[in-house]
Amino acid sequence: MEQDINKIIIEVRAGAGGDEASIFAGELVNMYQRYAQKRNWRFSVIDSSQTSLGGYKTFIGKIEGEGVYNALKHESGVHRIQRVPATEKSGRVHTSTASVAILPVVEQKVFEINPSDLEISFFRSSGPGGQNVNKVETAVRVLHKPTGVVVASQTERSQNANKESALTILRSKLYEEMQRQQASSLGTLRREQIGSMERSEKIRTYNFPDDRITDHRIGKKWHNIEKILEGDLDPIVKAFQKQQ
Repeated sequence: MEQDINKIIIEVRAGAGGDEASIFAGELVNMYQRYAQKRNWRFSVIDSSQTSLGGYKTFIGKIEGEGVYNALKHESGVHRIQRVPATEKSGRVHTSTASVAILPVVEQKVFEINPSDLEISFFRSSGPGGQNVNKVETAVRVLHKPTGVVVASQTERSQNANKESALTILRSKLYEEMQRQQASSLGTLRREQIGSMERSEKIRTYNFPDDRITDHRIGKKWHNIEKILEGDLDPIVKAFQKQQ
């Protein structure tokens, strides 16, 4: 299923560490953008808040391409960097963070309703004041039993036409509610992914003095940080795919 998700929303936000955190967030955005180019994925910007130093306080984008969610879902979490910032005069190593959230894009599909979930009843159409204007029961009321949503249609001339009209309204209502719930679930997923962005909440550390990247979830280490930040993300992606 996840291999079929070919669109994602990517959010990168600067965390603890001031200007250095925003610079690091910008480097992560650049890393994902260059990796997308290597994979022939489409990378687009939705919204961003840049700093005067060229970094990002916030970056939101979309990546589209075959297998993109399966490849990048493990990037979600707090990334930590340890290095001497260019603005540091005393040579001290600083620790800063940036968060990454990878969210699958939910495609709009035809909404199908299980007929066994419906309770359909018929009644006579009513005019002003509630008086019955038809001698036959052409109006339709539909109850969706799992959700309790009720819709009715009585403006059409035939029972079948009113039934189709009611079902159209019901589909719209149920689809809207499904979208709302999915949006809520994605919001929860995002909060679970990024945590509080504190330095101790880390999934990966980029240690420049030792030229070492460590992923704390699988205990793997890689060297040549600069090359990886330039988009050579395959070693990390493949390491996670072997764990699946």
